[in-house]
Amino acid sequence: MTSHPTEALAIIKRGSDELLIEQELVDKLKQGRPLRIKAGFDPTAPDLHLGHTVLLNKLRQFQELGHQVSFLIGDFTGMIGDPTGKSATRPPLTAEQVQENAKSYSEQVFKILKPEQTEVVFNSKWLTDLGAAGMLKLAASHTVARMLERDDFSMRYKSNQPIAIHEFLYPLLQGYDSVALKADVELGGTDQKFNLLMGRELQKQAGQAQQCVLTMPLLEGLDGVNKMSKSLGNYIGVAEPANTIFSKIMSISDELMWRYIELLSFESLQTIAQWKHEVEAGANPRNIKVRFAQEIVARFHSPNAANQALADFELRARGGVPEEIPELAVQLNQDSIPIAQLLKQANLVSSTSEALRMIEQGGVKLDGERISDKALQLARGDTVVAQVGKRKFSRITLI
Repeated sequence: MTSHPTEALAIIKRGSDELLIEQELVDKLKQGRPLRIKAGFDPTAPDLHLGHTVLLNKLRQFQELGHQVSFLIGDFTGMIGDPTGKSATRPPLTAEQVQENAKSYSEQVFKILKPEQTEVVFNSKWLTDLGAAGMLKLAASHTVARMLERDDFSMRYKSNQPIAIHEFLYPLLQGYDSVALKADVELGGTDQKFNLLMGRELQKQAGQAQQCVLTMPLLEGLDGVNKMSKSLGNYIGVAEPANTIFSKIMSISDELMWRYIELLSFESLQTIAQWKHEVEAGANPRNIKVRFAQEIVARFHSPNAANQALADFELRARGGVPEEIPELAVQLNQDSIPIAQLLKQANLVSSTSEALRMIEQGGVKLDGERISDKALQLARGDTVVAQVGKRKFSRITLI
């Protein structure tokens, strides 16, 4: 074990939203034994993104402090579908989908976590054996009124939107996971607080020491508004190519950059404070964004890949393009977008007809190359420097 309990607590609380109950965690840390740290992931999508890594980074910090992580893949609960934050019942996944996604999760999680201090567990191991009698006993432990205290259930009930009975079981099953694992601490997003506290209650009913609950902020996606989500297309996947990760990070706003740095960077708080001071004193925030983008690419690829991604990014931005140009993320409703429509959405032209006319006249460039194909389509994930005429520029990332 490393660090005095007070020092360990400061590391654990960095970047977190809420710790319940702080004194209980201090008492656990004073015991001087490796704690069992639990975090659950329903494999509803096959790729981890930076939003997931807010939790994973915190799990890694617990490991650095000498603790053991239970990386729980909810293969059983994934076939129910977590209703948290949802306005409608989620379609269940098939067993085949769950297994395929779980395999991908397992491969990617060790880009951050230490394998020797990580146990990958599947909740089907104990929930399958719970059986009908066990499920009824679990369901009897809480009332419908208690379940309706959850914001999303309450809102759906008041607006006469259907709530399936099995959705009430989800928080109970997540809580039962903590009983099965004898978890000391459970991590989750701020939207998971109800479910995390359910684990404390069920552990108490089972005569176990109650887990502490640590909630982490939800990371906004590239649009700066919605929670990062693969389904919304506003995500940065940890398995994406180095150039894609780099370009997507460079596309975020200067304001959102600080949020990403505070939640994802491994730099010290003192270093981040110094960066902010430099920007306030007139330094270009783009330089800070470059450092951060290189840090993230190096973490999920390599330092060489980070250097090459920067070189490629700068190369794409050259060719008569000024150093300071607006950066924009354009959210697509489908997988691709026509060039004329993109130029209009980026406010480089007033209409698609103007865009087509400028292309005909040779006045449109992408990454320094003149465009003549009016039917050109650009795909989600692309980042391009678009130029219309001599003076209109924008670095656009399609999400």
